[in-house]
Amino acid sequence: MKIAIVKLSAMGDIIHAMVALQFIKKSNPSIQIDWIVEKGFVKVLEGNPHIDNLLPVNLKAIKKDKKQFFTQTDIVKEYAKNNYDLVIDAQGLLKSAIVAKLLGKNRAGFSKTSIREGIASYFYTHKVDIAYDANTIDRNVKVLSEPLGLEVTPQMIVDKEAFLFYEDDDILTYLREDKKNIVFIIGSTWTSRNYPKEKFAQIADALEENVLIAWGSATEKEDAEWISRQSKYAKVLPQINLNALKAIIGKSNLLIGNDTGPTHMAWGLNVPSITIFGPTPTNRVYETPINKVITSSSEVNHYKLNKNDFSIQEIESDNVIVMAKELLDA
Repeated sequence: MKIAIVKLSAMGDIIHAMVALQFIKKSNPSIQIDWIVEKGFVKVLEGNPHIDNLLPVNLKAIKKDKKQFFTQTDIVKEYAKNNYDLVIDAQGLLKSAIVAKLLGKNRAGFSKTSIREGIASYFYTHKVDIAYDANTIDRNVKVLSEPLGLEVTPQMIVDKEAFLFYEDDDILTYLREDKKNIVFIIGSTWTSRNYPKEKFAQIADALEENVLIAWGSATEKEDAEWISRQSKYAKVLPQINLNALKAIIGKSNLLIGNDTGPTHMAWGLNVPSITIFGPTPTNRVYETPINKVITSSSEVNHYKLNKNDFSIQEIESDNVIVMAKELLDA
């Protein structure tokens, strides 16, 4: 059997869906799984033994160049020549549903009431029903497993095997053997999702370990450098690719970060983590004995997130410090 998974972006969403692959392959080792993804996120998926073929597209290019619509359509049609028995759209957007339709006749995806862009459901021959505000990981796992007749329980997800893979990288020279290694993820797509740099510095000082700060933009680099000037325990990592990011997180003892893709890598690598939440719902993660969350006092409306909610700034650094020490001592 050959299936194609359409999950184009973003990093965190891709990671949340990837966990289902190990259960699919375990139930049917002979199944071929191909994954259609935006080319910028290919390295997130690279190395996973449960994926037979990574098939990149560049739909984002269409916004800048309308002619790219025809180029990308031709690419997807070429992928369709693989003659898939089932195409699963795990994204639930109109654009991903169109990609699924181009890929094959037998298509599965979310029901109309289960996604924001309900029109996408009309492209599917099999519809999966799950509440839009249900846990994001549960949603991804169900849309990928139910069309194959599988049931994946929450406990199975908690007991998962690590599913992100990487090659060794020079970035690992930043690790120390005489101290615990902690990665800080200090940025995100919204300013209101970012924990204050001042409190990250306080955490680094209190833990007195080898703190490595990752960054992905000029603003984040400036904040990382500021933190490193405030705390002798904090070091700024150089600009790194996704393989190096997976490697440094995979070899660390703890990750502390905002609700964003790189933070979710720790969960996929079975590395202890603390995710700090303000204006976004905690049901984007699975809490486990080693993966913890800290939240602000905000009541988050899953259907209408408030980008002007800066309540994350109210979370005391002491709360993060206590939790971090417990995870490091476990």
